[in-house]
Amino acid sequence: MHKHLLLSFFLTTATSPVWSQTHKKPATAAPATVTNKRPLKLRSTWGIYLSDTLPKTEVMKLLDSALVVRDEKNIKYPVLSFAFTYEKHEPYLNDTTGQPGIYKDFTGDNFKTASLSPLWSKGLKETLQTGDILYFDEIIIKYAEGKLYKAPSLKINVK
Repeated sequence: MHKHLLLSFFLTTATSPVWSQTHKKPATAAPATVTNKRPLKLRSTWGIYLSDTLPKTEVMKLLDSALVVRDEKNIKYPVLSFAFTYEKHEPYLNDTTGQPGIYKDFTGDNFKTASLSPLWSKGLKETLQTGDILYFDEIIIKYAEGKLYKAPSLKINVK
């Protein structure tokens, strides 16, 4: 008889945690509202050109043009600033070897507008040569809600 009482005591205590659990329905997650906090894929252009190799005459026309940044829906965003680098190629004759070579000179500036300053534009119109390269980096745009984003860089090769 003691065996039966002892056995029923153990079975009762072993199954009591199972009975004490409440069967709550799992909480359903509230549907998350999708908000596009990042702009769609951005595309930087100078005038109408993406990064490209352009004839010198076309680059001369663009020197007074502003950078333009658009998204996939063709919405324009104002350019606040960019870093500009001018890679000038100058041929020279190596005194030691007697072989011709190309000397690369890098100059640049940071601009707080969407276009080159008149001083830079004028200087480039006077010195720009075939083989030179223009870099537009660190292009910062103002996105909705006062957020700032970095747009893709541009590289223009002069042919």
